[in-house]
Amino acid sequence: MTVKTRWAILGTGAICRDFTAALAVSEFGVLHAIGSSNPSRAARFAETHGAAHSGTYADILARDDVDAVYVGTVHTTHVELTLAALRAGKAVLCEKPMALSAAETQTVIDAARKAGLPFVEAYKFRFGPFFKTLTALLAEGEIGDVRALDASFGFRAGSRTGRLFDPALAGGALYDVGGYPLAFATGIASAVGIALDAARVDSAGARMTHGVDGTIHARLRTGDFTATVHASIIAPRTRTVRIRGSKGTIVLPNGWGSRAASASVIELRRYGRLQHTIETPTVNPMAAEADSLSRALAEGRCEAAEMPWADSLVTNTLLERWGNHALGRREGRWTQQQSPA
Repeated sequence: MTVKTRWAILGTGAICRDFTAALAVSEFGVLHAIGSSNPSRAARFAETHGAAHSGTYADILARDDVDAVYVGTVHTTHVELTLAALRAGKAVLCEKPMALSAAETQTVIDAARKAGLPFVEAYKFRFGPFFKTLTALLAEGEIGDVRALDASFGFRAGSRTGRLFDPALAGGALYDVGGYPLAFATGIASAVGIALDAARVDSAGARMTHGVDGTIHARLRTGDFTATVHASIIAPRTRTVRIRGSKGTIVLPNGWGSRAASASVIELRRYGRLQHTIETPTVNPMAAEADSLSRALAEGRCEAAEMPWADSLVTNTLLERWGNHALGRREGRWTQQQSPA
């Protein structure tokens, strides 16, 4: 590729700042424009980070010199902005979760297919050498038949205010970080031919705090495979991910990495003992996902191999199923009692 992808960022929050830093070290992308619901805020962000243009979302999507859009706004705006960008002829990298239901996910996928443009859901840990190496090991039968996954993602929010604790903005652990362990499960299931879309929720629960799920967990099962997943926005969770097979276990001391550096260590264990360790190169995962979309755009593909549409659909279907079981959703309302934390 000799022509750089000209990126517009929709949003001005912390994750958008991290994406600007990632573009600076990406191979194929360049920051070009900033869009916000508040044009003054967009102008300040553009000046700080060196974007040539700024304006409202509509202003930016109307520009002919924007090739791709990164959607980094609050969860409840992802679908609307993604559909608007696709209609405007832009490729889209959308922060997770791309949608809040399976139906909305399918709507976005259908729109991207109709537009003939790349759309990628930004589960950053799926991009780069680490996850590619891991899924190759599983597909090659390194630990035999894959039987179980245990994964969690959690942190302690510094405040009990803002979008994380606002039900109207899809606050709570499920939609903020619950997708991480589910997207991990979806990726390894796809690698070894497990139909995770058929998974049932064996058990699930949540701890409500300030009107949202502060912690949430579930056990999902399909055939001989079980995924145990946990998420929290009120307490840190272990970053270790374990994948058990019929002939051994893979342990990932840090399955997630960070916004600036991917995970890199894969441990293979047999009979409870460490057999050997594989270390993969560390990359900026946000740069890797941006470059993945750029390659798809240059090659005329609508999907990224690292996070194909089928995996996004399964992940968001299971998020919805998990929420229905753990949170007792009825007509969009919680039926469980709130307990302060």
